[in-house]
Amino acid sequence: MRRPAVAPVIWPFDLEFLVRTTVRDHRWILADPPDEGLVATLARDINVPESIAKILVFRGIADYDTAKVYFRPTMELLHDPYLLDGMDKAVDRVLRGLAENEAFFVFGDYDVDGTNGAAMLYLFLKELGARVQYYIPDRLKEGYGISRAGIDHAVELGVNLFIAIDCGITAVDQVDYASQRGLDVIICDHHEAGPVLPPALAVLDPIKPGDPYPFKPLSGCGVGFKLIQGIARRVGKEDLLRPYLDFVTLASTADIVPLTGENRVLVKLGLENINTSPRPGIRALIESAGLKLGRITTGQIVFALAPRINAAGRLGDATRAVRLLTSVDPEEARALAQELEEENRNRRKIDEDTFADAQQLFEECFDVHSDPAIVLHQEHWHPGVVGIVASRMVERYYKPSIMMATVDGVAKGSARSVSGFDIYEALKRCEDKILQFGGHKYAAGLTVEIERLEEFREAFKAAVKDLMTEELKTPEIRIDMELDLQEITPRFIKILREFAPFGPNNSRPTFLTRNLEVAGTARIVGRNHLRFRVRQNGASFDAIGFGLGELLPRAFSGRKDLECVYTVEENEWTPPSGSRSADPVPQLKIKDLR
Repeated sequence: MRRPAVAPVIWPFDLEFLVRTTVRDHRWILADPPDEGLVATLARDINVPESIAKILVFRGIADYDTAKVYFRPTMELLHDPYLLDGMDKAVDRVLRGLAENEAFFVFGDYDVDGTNGAAMLYLFLKELGARVQYYIPDRLKEGYGISRAGIDHAVELGVNLFIAIDCGITAVDQVDYASQRGLDVIICDHHEAGPVLPPALAVLDPIKPGDPYPFKPLSGCGVGFKLIQGIARRVGKEDLLRPYLDFVTLASTADIVPLTGENRVLVKLGLENINTSPRPGIRALIESAGLKLGRITTGQIVFALAPRINAAGRLGDATRAVRLLTSVDPEEARALAQELEEENRNRRKIDEDTFADAQQLFEECFDVHSDPAIVLHQEHWHPGVVGIVASRMVERYYKPSIMMATVDGVAKGSARSVSGFDIYEALKRCEDKILQFGGHKYAAGLTVEIERLEEFREAFKAAVKDLMTEELKTPEIRIDMELDLQEITPRFIKILREFAPFGPNNSRPTFLTRNLEVAGTARIVGRNHLRFRVRQNGASFDAIGFGLGELLPRAFSGRKDLECVYTVEENEWTPPSGSRSADPVPQLKIKDLR
């Protein structure tokens, strides 16, 4: 491969100009220094360097007891499930159904959260002796949420109790229909409620109006876990719960919920399950993705495992994902994992084609610079990938983005937002021009009549323009603290590892180091990744900026005034062979350079 080189005849300030014309600037926000006395006391009490204590204090961990909870969470830290409104009714109804040998029906959404939630409820109820079936709607034929087809299927099976997970909070008409057909309905959801709650026997949703549950941002599967926790507590079998945390971990991580509080407990303990004793389906997924058992992280779930689970429902029948997750036969699991691997390859090809098409459409037909938001529709786009492509459009243009395809004569699609902007609120301002929508602050699904698309586009752009502040238009990088390279010792890295699992509200600590010297020659590797080595006062580290090839001119050889914002990570790959190293090597993962 031919590597781009820095032309020696161009001066550094000229290179910086070239970079500014092609690279989006970020706002660097350095956290205010915490109380020095608090930091010193915490560092002494838990025996960590003061740099580590500073990061902990930033995160609200300022004494020995909170640090112990943070680093060593246990099941005992989970909230009482009966604090969730409706839990008593839900558990009573499940136990009655078990006692009377009634038929149960678990209805899940087709994404990672919904399929894992369905798998978890199905296996748990089965373990208690229930006659239970699961059902995942067809994305193209039935759309999102509880469907009449699913209800009719439940009735045909002679079901008595219908449990919806990761959907249902706005399904007023559907739940009414289910009730008319003789079904008792329990809803386990985590999405925003509409003006009226559905007439279900119990609605479990910590963010519904007036719900007293103390921890709000559970995943849909997380809400389902509270239900099985409530059941297990009532029947005295709480020892059954721990093995089901792998489902909650996959769902919570993929659904990008905050990894603090109860979610941190669930995900950290669930990761231990996945890394030490994965069930056959999850082991098969790990193997097909080429990952190493024992080193699975939240990042690998988001970028490797979750897309393979999602691929089942994006391009075909999502029931395959539940079959994989619930499989007890390793051979069957490997065959299903391979099938999802193929689907994921196909999905990536469709992603790339749709993304290229969307960029061309936006740049040729709209004003890239002045339009506050992106709303695109093409009849031929695959409905299963528009959410992914909407996210990529946000990354590319840093504007709230909506991508839509034609399904059954209407435009259906997904909305994705930029950091800090409430896209759900923007959609609410246009709801008179939308047939249906639902979601949360950063992501939503919607349906619009084809003939009203232009009207909706203009209304949405107006709403975004009104709600978007100048500050939110520029992406920010939040920095925990300044750090000298000499402080990055093996012990420092070992303690940082314990901050995991990383995710929203518990991101990997981000550092700023000034006056770095670029050692050797920076180069582009792989798909536009910037690789170079930095040095400061005798300490040196390899550095890589994924997708930051445009910043190559800022890292010219010999400069000694480089400022880097980065995280400290451990590289398990030994280039160029692609084989894993025996011991991970620390490196700086660059976020930005100046």
